[in-house]
Amino acid sequence: MLDQQNKKSDHLAQILSERILRGAPAPDEKLRQDAVAREFGVSQVTVREAFLQLVSQGLAISLPRRGFCVAPLDQGAIDELQVMRLALEPVALQHSVPRLTPPQITQIEALHDACDAAETATAWEEHNRAFHNAIIAGCAMPRLIAEIANLQLLNGRHFHSRQAVRWRKRADPDHAAILSAIRDRDADRARSVMKRHLTRHF
Repeated sequence: MLDQQNKKSDHLAQILSERILRGAPAPDEKLRQDAVAREFGVSQVTVREAFLQLVSQGLAISLPRRGFCVAPLDQGAIDELQVMRLALEPVALQHSVPRLTPPQITQIEALHDACDAAETATAWEEHNRAFHNAIIAGCAMPRLIAEIANLQLLNGRHFHSRQAVRWRKRADPDHAAILSAIRDRDADRARSVMKRHLTRHF
């Protein structure tokens, strides 16, 4: 029974995180536990567990005696995100490149193509997030991978709030350069390109 409830709360947290990522509910908006329970036909315990997951991801905050609300999205949070990504992603990529399997590289190639072919900002963000997660999958550090996956989620929120309206379909030369370095098993070059890429995209 407990495992089933955990699965429900995990699934609900995933749905709510994608909603927050796209701006609805908006920053600082109250998360109504009863309304979410009614919408999804789950218990308020399940909803609370999902909300707590959102808090752990940095997507929501807990207000003493007032429930939960969507986390604010201010410049300080964006600056912190950049610092953390620059500190973690290049290192993870450097460790990943030598260990990526041929099927993993094939997946990265497909995600690279999907990014370049995306017709909407939403589709591009989803593929971009998947690309960044896929290229570090070989680093064999589960905690690091999980932390970066969460940073990718927060970055998606930043993208939708600040950059999506300016998005235009285009090929990403940094993604292509990272993929080239992966194919060559050149971990140092991949790390260097990633650092440049992250600096350029903030």
